[in-house]
Amino acid sequence: MTQSSRSRNCLNQQQICRENNERRVLVIVVLMYVCSPPCVAVEAENIQLAEAIIQAVNDRDLDQLDQLVSPDFTRHSAAAGGIVDNLADMKAFLEADFSAVPDAVISVDVIFGNHNFVAVRTIYSGTQSGPMGPFPATNRRFESPIVGILRIEEGKAAEMWVEWDNANALIQMGHIVPPTE
Repeated sequence: MTQSSRSRNCLNQQQICRENNERRVLVIVVLMYVCSPPCVAVEAENIQLAEAIIQAVNDRDLDQLDQLVSPDFTRHSAAAGGIVDNLADMKAFLEADFSAVPDAVISVDVIFGNHNFVAVRTIYSGTQSGPMGPFPATNRRFESPIVGILRIEEGKAAEMWVEWDNANALIQMGHIVPPTE
């Protein structure tokens, strides 16, 4: 191979590499344009849905949940003693909670979405002025961080995993004595 043919061959390879890189960049840009905006829009809608659910609970507007939560909604929670397997049972759980802590407010601390999931860390605060399960009213205020993940399906909350620290809340309400070291 002569020097001039080697130079042409090298220039051809460089041209091919440059064209391949340009194609890769074009494919990436097209994929980002085609895929990202709808995904971001859906995630934003799902976050708004989660915030609307929290607002409906704070407003004690359980009828609004019919528009936001699937009728066959499932809530998983070791902290609350297992599974709630429909919206009607979730509303009953919330009614009992409103009776125990009538001034309860849920404040969003952190919230983000990914595809059809929304993760949220909230602070639940209020005064236990009614009985809560086996625990009598103490009229003490408490705050409890809650972590939840919602699965959104067809524009409604379909499933939720939620946990909180019961021992911490019970200590603040005066039902159990904190451990000593």
